Parts: sequence; structure tokens; C-alpha cells
Amino acid sequence: MQQAASDGRFFVSFVNRQLSVVSSLWLTDLSSLRKSVSISEEAEWERTNFEKLRVYRLSEKLADELWGIVMHWDYFARDTVGKQLVRAGDSIGANIAEGAGRGRFLDNRRFVRIARGSLNEVKHWLRRAHNRSLLTPSQTCSLKPMIEELAPTLNAYLNSIGVKN
Repeated sequence: MQQAASDGRFFVSFVNRQLSVVSSLWLTDLSSLRKSVSISEEAEWERTNFEKLRVYRLSEKLADELWGIVMHWDYFARDTVGKQLVRAGDSIGANIAEGAGRGRFLDNRRFVRIARGSLNEVKHWLRRAHNRSLLTPSQTCSLKPMIEELAPTLNAYLNSIGVKN
């Protein structure tokens, strides 16, 4: 734990899922707070509601995988197919997040439908990348199960929005 700043600034940061709070005016002894807060509760503080969604985490995983693949392509491939592929992949999670933040079921459903469209766009660009020999067989094998899992999960999430248990 760091010592409090002498000018009274208040900092909260989450590093490796651990809470660090620094303040000379507000909190000076966090040992009792740390003992009362478990690691899992700290992790919950770190994530907002949409980040807890399995469908969002899957979309992040896909987007990060796409980024890692595209970064190794040559300039022309990155500039044409790669940018479109990464943008479409990032758009899936972005639309899930935006819809969840709207506060209305109809808005949320609309953004999830847009996310579904972005997933279809990812599939299109992956087909282009595959046909242009930009993907290795191992990359294709790693991406296919992610997409096969994300598509029905996205549909299930869409169908669950606004449904009362």
C-alpha cells in the first residue's frame, strides 16, 4: 500500500484486481477496509454490469484475438481487410456496452441487434481474409469456435432482454 499524498489528492486505481486508495484527507488507514473486503468483491468493483456479461467477455476475447492476428499482416492487408475486421470485432462489444448503458430494454435490444450485425460483418471479413490466404490454419481453428460460441450467446442475450423471470 502506498503512503497518502501530502497535497490531499485522492486516487483510486485497480491494478491486478487489487484496490489501491491513496488519500491524505479522506482515508489514511485501509487495513481494516482491506480485511473486510474480499478479493472477489474488489473484482466486482472493477467491472461495470455489462463487463460481467458472458457475451461481452466473449466479444472481447474475439476482438483481442482478431487484433493479434491482424497486427502481423503486411501493410496493405492491414489497411484494407484488417482495419475493417478489427473495427467490426470491436463493434460487437462496444454495442453490447452501449445498449446496456441506455437503461431501456428497447434501446438495449436495438444495440444487441447491431452487435449481431457486426458479428456477421466479422464473418464476412474472415471469409475474405481466408480466401486471400491471410489466415493460417491454426488461426482459423482458434477463431471458428469463438464465433460459433458467440453467435448463439448473442442471440440468447437478445432474447433475455426485457424478459421477466
